[in-house]
Amino acid sequence: MKQDYTETLNYVNTNSKPSDLRITDVRVADVAGLPMHCTLVKVYTNQGLIGYGEVRDGGSREEVLRLKSRILGENPCEIDKIFRRIKQFGGHARQGGGVCAIEIACWDLAGKAYGVPIYQMLGGKFRSSIRCYCDTDVGGKHTGKQMGAALKERMEKGFTFLKMDLGIGLLYDEPGALSAPLGFVGRFRNQNWRKKKASEMTLEDMYDRNRAYDNYNIAHPFTGIQITDKGLDILENYLAEVRGVIGYEVPLAIDHVGHIGIGTCIRLAQRIEGYNIAWLEDLLPWQYTDHYVKLSGSTTIPICTGEDIYLKENFRPLIESGGVSVIHPDILTSGGILENKKIGDMAQDYGVAMAVHMAESPIACMAAVHSVAATENLLALEFHSNDVPWWDDVTTGLPKPLIKDGYIQVPDKPGLGIDSIVDEVIAEHLHRDFPDMWASTDEWNFSSASDRLWS
Repeated sequence: MKQDYTETLNYVNTNSKPSDLRITDVRVADVAGLPMHCTLVKVYTNQGLIGYGEVRDGGSREEVLRLKSRILGENPCEIDKIFRRIKQFGGHARQGGGVCAIEIACWDLAGKAYGVPIYQMLGGKFRSSIRCYCDTDVGGKHTGKQMGAALKERMEKGFTFLKMDLGIGLLYDEPGALSAPLGFVGRFRNQNWRKKKASEMTLEDMYDRNRAYDNYNIAHPFTGIQITDKGLDILENYLAEVRGVIGYEVPLAIDHVGHIGIGTCIRLAQRIEGYNIAWLEDLLPWQYTDHYVKLSGSTTIPICTGEDIYLKENFRPLIESGGVSVIHPDILTSGGILENKKIGDMAQDYGVAMAVHMAESPIACMAAVHSVAATENLLALEFHSNDVPWWDDVTTGLPKPLIKDGYIQVPDKPGLGIDSIVDEVIAEHLHRDFPDMWASTDEWNFSSASDRLWS
């Protein structure tokens, strides 16, 4: 029997007509313990396709919701156009989260609309599997041997690249290990406010919180904190114990050294050069390019920074100056999937490798996977959720476990490769200050401002 065009369409997948795709809504859910607080994002369309994005810890749901009025009615496949419109609302130090979340969701929608994985739209992939480096925390007072045992467990799970903390936090209870102005050592003066919901906090709690953060937010060169020879001995011995457990075959990166000045950074770096450190991370505020140049020229250990930097042009001074050997963007801070690839490509032109920071949900993880699959100079992608047993259960459509033998296989499915977010799982882990999940955000539909950077 001869069929007409309309009848034929009954046997054809027409769930997406890319040129007619339009954004109709944006909704959020705040989830704690991924391992940190993350705002998951859904961008809805007129064709039933849903794109997934995420705002990382330190950002807020408002950062994405204030962009809603700027993207309603737009075609999400016009990703660069939308990004250039909204990127002015982002910023450094995790304040670009809304922009990155929307950018990622648009890539997810474009991939689903055209039926291809995101990496293919970026020019194809350099690798089919992504090496993950596993960050490892050991709470409370502990020894280097205990940290080494924790790292060894990661190795037994197949991880071939590791990271740990080594810094002044290990020295707070060691008399004579630190020299610092009174009151500067220690992160928070009053812990009571940390146990309360935002709605329960008093003005006195807010005052205590802000005073605590005043101390913590003083940049490294201005704290006056120095590690003494005794402190350096303790840190070196700790690292020697770690290497004594895990050996030297596996790369080991170091993070969270603390707010110390450049002179102490150099002394520490030179003291631990013999332990084959993969990189020293965020020793100084990223803005101090000249300090990074001096630091890099004073040690053989690769120097790394970048997780708080927003947009490619702000990575350029560090890369061009030779201040870093490894650039370390986060997909939820750098500007998103395409901007992250541009950062990696620029770094490669100067012989600088790229690792990617990632302490977020499987959504941000897969966004990073697609971006780095299409970026040649990748060292490794971070995984910080090894101790979150429900991390793999947040989404459907991905292999379980997603990370096997220290690698993530790059999916061939459209978009991010995620089928859905599992509401039953995230409902059990909603942030205490935001118990609503995917609630209406209509009040943001008509939010407006002078969206331009010139008169």
